Amino acid sequence: MTNPASPLDSGRPADPSKFIQGRTGPWEIVMGLEVHAQVASNTKLFSGAKVGFGAGPNEQVSLVDAAMPGMLPVLNKYCVEQAVKTGLGLKAQINRFSRFDRKNYFYPDLPQGYQISQLFHPIVGEGEVLVERDDGTSFTVRIERLHLEQDAGKSIHDLDPNATYVDLNRAGTALMEIVSKPDLRSSDEAVAYFKKLRTILVYLGTCDGDMEKGNMRADCNVSVRRPGEAFGTRCEIKNVNSFRFMQQAIEFEARRQIEILEDGGKIDQETRQFDSVKVETRSMRSKEEAHDYRYFPDPDLLPVELEEAWIEDIRRHLVELPDDKKSRFISQYGLSGYDAQVLISEQSRADYYEAAVLKLKEFGGRDAKLVANWTTNELLARLAKDGKDIAESPLPPEQIAGLVELIETNVISSKIAKTVFEHMWEGKGSITPAEIVEKHGLKQVTDTGAIEKAIDEIIAANPDKAAEVAAKPQALGWFVGQVMKATQGKANPAAVNELLKAKLGL
Repeated sequence: MTNPASPLDSGRPADPSKFIQGRTGPWEIVMGLEVHAQVASNTKLFSGAKVGFGAGPNEQVSLVDAAMPGMLPVLNKYCVEQAVKTGLGLKAQINRFSRFDRKNYFYPDLPQGYQISQLFHPIVGEGEVLVERDDGTSFTVRIERLHLEQDAGKSIHDLDPNATYVDLNRAGTALMEIVSKPDLRSSDEAVAYFKKLRTILVYLGTCDGDMEKGNMRADCNVSVRRPGEAFGTRCEIKNVNSFRFMQQAIEFEARRQIEILEDGGKIDQETRQFDSVKVETRSMRSKEEAHDYRYFPDPDLLPVELEEAWIEDIRRHLVELPDDKKSRFISQYGLSGYDAQVLISEQSRADYYEAAVLKLKEFGGRDAKLVANWTTNELLARLAKDGKDIAESPLPPEQIAGLVELIETNVISSKIAKTVFEHMWEGKGSITPAEIVEKHGLKQVTDTGAIEKAIDEIIAANPDKAAEVAAKPQALGWFVGQVMKATQGKANPAAVNELLKAKLGL
């Protein structure tokens, strides 16, 4: 008899394609993520110390951050606003009453001996995120809560074999912890959700999403169960800060748990870390429960009470969110769902694309779909090859617009456009597409007289093939190729096709 599903179960029907086959049958992964996102702000959550990457050790530490006697925290209103903005972007409940608690534990980089966090009354309640898979399907991940808390400092173990150094620059930096419900069923889904969450936060401007600097990282709560049974015991993989590492860590951990269970063992609830070199997780400590931290309301901070008018003002000034932008790109520019998704997945891509479309309109063009094709295919492929983001593109948006305008007006063909693009890339945008066409003599031949002359010569030289076309219309392609070759690829393909059909009686 199967056990009833947990009350936290999302109710999603089981998907056998996501099951992991063990020695004794199939298993299902059940996961939730706790995402730690550094709030984009100039100063820390409870002090006026600066926030930033690259400062020398302990150069951005106030007396409050260092827990000097008599120092009291003062809440940063802007960080509260950023949390509310994020909650609205997640379609979540904004709690007008929230409160900070002390989470007590001792570690060298936590000078207070406790972390100021929110356990019982978070600033943001339940919400949801719609996540798109690569195949175009989607699923929903429910958000359980978002709370504000201060980050700890950093312990440095590799400067001295006999000592650990402490850098408190990060101590007190504002974090948003975004906790999902256990709605994820594969490593691919976890990565897709993490990517979508990052996109939303970057659009909102509430976190820069820089995982390399640790500004966005995730704790992955992984468990396995037999399909249809209750949730298993979870293990938490701490501080995963790359999409690839997340996928590897989850897959290893799921397999580890399955092997233990199939051998008759049981899973211990614990905190684990991922070794990216050995591609494995290993135990850090047994998983603490809330009572181990001795939570209690912080006596130095008043509860946070928000006015509804203030929340609504933030809502009115929200930027266009990724899902809304995708819908608009499809309806306004006639893009496919796939192309729209590729463009909106990074805000810089969406901004670049729209800038190119606006420039094309200035030039008198209107083919926004063609702009998308050149942006998502040629440009992004070349940038990826060079390891660059679109924000680092040597070609400004007006260059892509100029190239599309030349195609639209039949100055060049799509094939010639690839050659023009190569010259644009080599010149790093220093010369316009029109100037490249003029300089290299790449203008398309649209003179029907010149094209007709080439066609007549080819038909006269190949009478047997011309005779075959009536019986095999597909042989027309050979003639098209010969004409394009004779004109060095410059003939207008549409004109070539039309004239050939007339000449060959098709």
